[in-house]
Amino acid sequence: MADGWFMPNPTLERGETVAIGPLKLEGYLHAPAAAHAIVVFVHGSGSSRFSPRNQYVAERLVQRGFATLLFDLLTEEEARLRANVFDIPFLADHLVMASEWLRRQPKLQHLALGYFGASTGAAAAFVAAADPSCGVKAIVSRGGRPDLAGDALARVMAPTLLIVGGHDLEVLELNEDAYLHLAGPKRLAVVPGATHLFEEPGTLDQVVDLAAAWFERYLVEQDE
Repeated sequence: MADGWFMPNPTLERGETVAIGPLKLEGYLHAPAAAHAIVVFVHGSGSSRFSPRNQYVAERLVQRGFATLLFDLLTEEEARLRANVFDIPFLADHLVMASEWLRRQPKLQHLALGYFGASTGAAAAFVAAADPSCGVKAIVSRGGRPDLAGDALARVMAPTLLIVGGHDLEVLELNEDAYLHLAGPKRLAVVPGATHLFEEPGTLDQVVDLAAAWFERYLVEQDE
């Protein structure tokens, strides 16, 4: 199509490679037919839709009945300019565009929307969520950098879960400060023994359990 919007596909619920919005950002969508909510993954700088940790969490959320979207925040051309990788407002604009794209898809527009942000991607999620028109209903941050969202934090009303590794001391301090500025329902969850990437055995599974419970509470239960 001339405007670049993805045409819905009958096999969407089985997993589909998609081109998102006018920029045709590359993504992978998994939308089980019975899903009541969708979680959009917002990767950190230097990562992509192929992030193994985000893919792991997404797979587990699909098993629990959520639809998921992993996508590249930048086009290949945009990613060549290093400054774009750390331009939080620019990344947030792309996230808002992806959220609007979801609302245009007939098979997806009824799903409650959540964001799962990692590292700098969490900052982009908070900046996007500061605008109520983006429609996000819940946010989970894994090892996030909410400090990079600046004044936007105080305008985030969506229920927010901050997950930080107990051994990720610098990021933990940043999240403790950010927690004080969030305006909506919030929780700071510390995973004992985990470092920034949650590489320690069992720690990423704890992230999955925490995130799933948060999304079930604020996306599924409140949508019923």
